[in-house]
Amino acid sequence: MSTDTPFIPQSSEEQPPDPMALRGVFQNPAFVRLWTAQVLSSLGDWVGLFAILAITARVSNNSATAVSLVMVARMLPSFFLATLGGVIVDRFDRRKVMMFADFGRAALLCVLPFANSLWVLVAVSFSLEIFTLLWGPAKDAALPSVVPKEQLANANSLGLVASYGTFPFGGVIFSALAVIATWLGGFEVLKSLSVGKETIALWVDACTFIASAFLIYKLPIPGPTHSGLKFEWNQSITEIREGMEFVRSDRRARAVIVGLGLGIIGAGAMVPLGPVYADVVLGGPAQFGVLMTALGTGAAIGVVTLLMVQRRVRREPVFEMGVIGVGVFLLGAATFSSGGLVALMVAGLGACAGAAYVTGFTILQEHVSDELRGRTFATLAAVVRLCLLLALTVSPLLADIADWVASLLIPGQAISLGGLDYVFPGVRFALWIGGSLVIIGGLYARLELTRLGREEASQIHPTRPTSRSLWSPLPDASSPNADSSNDSGVNDSGSTSEGVVETSEDESASEDKGATP
Repeated sequence: MSTDTPFIPQSSEEQPPDPMALRGVFQNPAFVRLWTAQVLSSLGDWVGLFAILAITARVSNNSATAVSLVMVARMLPSFFLATLGGVIVDRFDRRKVMMFADFGRAALLCVLPFANSLWVLVAVSFSLEIFTLLWGPAKDAALPSVVPKEQLANANSLGLVASYGTFPFGGVIFSALAVIATWLGGFEVLKSLSVGKETIALWVDACTFIASAFLIYKLPIPGPTHSGLKFEWNQSITEIREGMEFVRSDRRARAVIVGLGLGIIGAGAMVPLGPVYADVVLGGPAQFGVLMTALGTGAAIGVVTLLMVQRRVRREPVFEMGVIGVGVFLLGAATFSSGGLVALMVAGLGACAGAAYVTGFTILQEHVSDELRGRTFATLAAVVRLCLLLALTVSPLLADIADWVASLLIPGQAISLGGLDYVFPGVRFALWIGGSLVIIGGLYARLELTRLGREEASQIHPTRPTSRSLWSPLPDASSPNADSSNDSGVNDSGSTSEGVVETSEDESASEDKGATP
């Protein structure tokens, strides 16, 4: 395909492999190594988190303030150092950056069993997050060098599975290793090694990071774009500014990041408010477990469905509709009072969130140049963490304020409708506000991406109407170029994947001849 004319379909000789076939992704040895390393690294992160929280509770006599302090230390680096990590990723060998981060986390976890001070735990949590901020953007920036462009969506979907699908396994592994450690701690010869219930988990956790580093060692990842240039702090500050300016100036990147950010602020409110909503509205705190199960199941269904239909859909409309869908389902979950209906709404929320997350990352990877990719994903990571922190801290306060206002305006905070009392607790208002924010973010992304698509289409074909249809045109078996034309509407750069220009089969074939020598 011509790189100068991204709207022109590929020729039949350039037809990409079927992105629906995950088997094709796993036939790539480099991706298998990178994905396995991500599974081990993510599993290590979850096991380490459970272990650190257990140690914190033990050394602080179950102080909630201490646990909160450790979690704040875990999140702080993302606000100050995430973009700097992107600069490092862009200036140094990404393979070596990931290995350095893995070995650094392994070393910290090996000394953690001997820590008996809260401040040591705070420092270790802070340091672990710094290494994570190096590993994540390096992996995201290296992925397009490992897999073909047409397989990026599949690779991102599998990356999402590796990152969050390991969460329940992390809890199970930590619990099992804690039992083993407690048994081993009864032996006199092992007491000098401080074998507590978290120790074995931490040592096994360190081994996962070491294994990840060895898997990454032979990955065919290209060297740094700025090879031979001296690393200087003033140059780093300049590049950080370039990354921020790029996000502000590039409308597609800005639309995706704003959409994801507002989506996280709204949907993230479910984390602190979910238990309260389950207790106040659904009749008991046990319902919260049902909601979280529905959320995880929905996210899995969303990602798997995207894998099955992504060849027939366009990325940018999927992203927009996914973000808006998160807001709509969140409004529905906050409105209903039946546990079954709320669980159904939360499952829909998870499905839309999973699809939007995968397509958002894929759009950025397809459109951001290699020399800015690390900084862009580091900036996205910082935005995600900041929005999540806002959701965790502001939404409970908003719920309390709304509860106070509702108690003044609505007697008993309930209205009788047909013999049934519809309650208006503050948590319901807070979730309504959160859902509205998500919808605003999705509408903003749709407006920006629609305008951008029309402008790009008018530059290529000024007289043709633009299309915002979700579905790509089905290929015609009688047309030799039908498959390649359809594939270009999904797998090329974002404007092409958006499908802003719809052509007839004859027009596509004639353009194909002019674009391909």
